[in-house]
Amino acid sequence: MAGLYNSISVSEAAALQKEMRNKLILETLENFMVHTIGGADISFNKYETTVYAGIIVLSFPDLHPVAYSLVKTEVTFPYVSGYLAFREAPALIEAWEQLPQKPDVLVVDGHGIAHPRRMGIASHFGVLTGQPTIGCAKKILFGKYEPPLDVRGAYSYIHDKEDVLGAVLRTREKVKPVFVSPGYKLNLQDSINIILQCMGKYRIPEPTRRAHELVNAFRRGELQEGYIKL
Repeated sequence: MAGLYNSISVSEAAALQKEMRNKLILETLENFMVHTIGGADISFNKYETTVYAGIIVLSFPDLHPVAYSLVKTEVTFPYVSGYLAFREAPALIEAWEQLPQKPDVLVVDGHGIAHPRRMGIASHFGVLTGQPTIGCAKKILFGKYEPPLDVRGAYSYIHDKEDVLGAVLRTREKVKPVFVSPGYKLNLQDSINIILQCMGKYRIPEPTRRAHELVNAFRRGELQEGYIKL
């Protein structure tokens, strides 16, 4: 899986994103329930080929850590805005495959359909794995929005002309919002509601905040590669 996209060009990647877009499912499945939630993040130097991937699994809605998976891989696909999934997805899928019990939904540090070709990392990962996903990013990539009210839990929508792609969610007062968009097998409102239930003391929702801490500790050599049950 690590070398999945090492031999394709950026133009081929764009064509693949358009093909994958046709496979998107953006409706929440009937009887969908969340008992466990995952957070996924990546750490890398954009000028190097090493990628560190981490997924943490939390109980839901109490958000107690259950397990985590860490993977280090090498990639050669270049760092190009709008195509980061081609660097990130193979490593995340390896980390995912190490998990004996998969979470019901995965929150990915990045975008879902709030992307020029509707295929951010959360959507890309979802199409490849069949996993319900949500993108939750720290910065806007694509679309226009009005800032939400400065109230915890307030949100506004991300638009591309008449299309609604995601939401700009205020997780703390007087702090920059986060950018939420459905990735796969979830609609926008359910994506927002799940992220609202993941808000803790920090700007970043707990699943991706904890994944970020894990993967950076791994990159610093403080944690070992592999699967750990907590």
